[in-house]
Amino acid sequence: MQAQRPPKFPSPTQRRIRGFTLIELAIAMVIAALLVAVALPSFLDSIRKGRRSEAMAGLTTLQQEQERWRSNNQAYSESLTNLRVTSPTNPGRYYTLAVKSGSGTATGYEAIADGTGSSQANDGDCAKLAVKVERGSITYASCRTCSSFTYSSTNACWAR
Repeated sequence: MQAQRPPKFPSPTQRRIRGFTLIELAIAMVIAALLVAVALPSFLDSIRKGRRSEAMAGLTTLQQEQERWRSNNQAYSESLTNLRVTSPTNPGRYYTLAVKSGSGTATGYEAIADGTGSSQANDGDCAKLAVKVERGSITYASCRTCSSFTYSSTNACWAR
């Protein structure tokens, strides 16, 4: 029988070192930074567009409350306090709801959802969303910063 030799281990100078070099790591970081720079704006736009549904839901609730109010009164309300809208701010606090002053008549009203916070306030031409009900006809509008809206039957910010 032959004596077994102990396994031969390489000396520290003979070991092959495995891993990343500093240049490889720097290149990987540059590629990751470029991917983030390209994808982040698109991602934030998608987030803003998704949050617009909160404004639409709030305005729809406000419309329903206006119709309830009108069924018992001679004109639509000009105040949220008359309606059963618990808060002028939506649950996510991205929009503030309001009824335009002086718009509550027997035939219609204007309701506005104004983007709050840095995200929705920077939503371009969709920062403010509005709906106008006049003689049973509903029209939509949006703008960045305006005091009066241009209403139409279609609006890019209201597209679903």
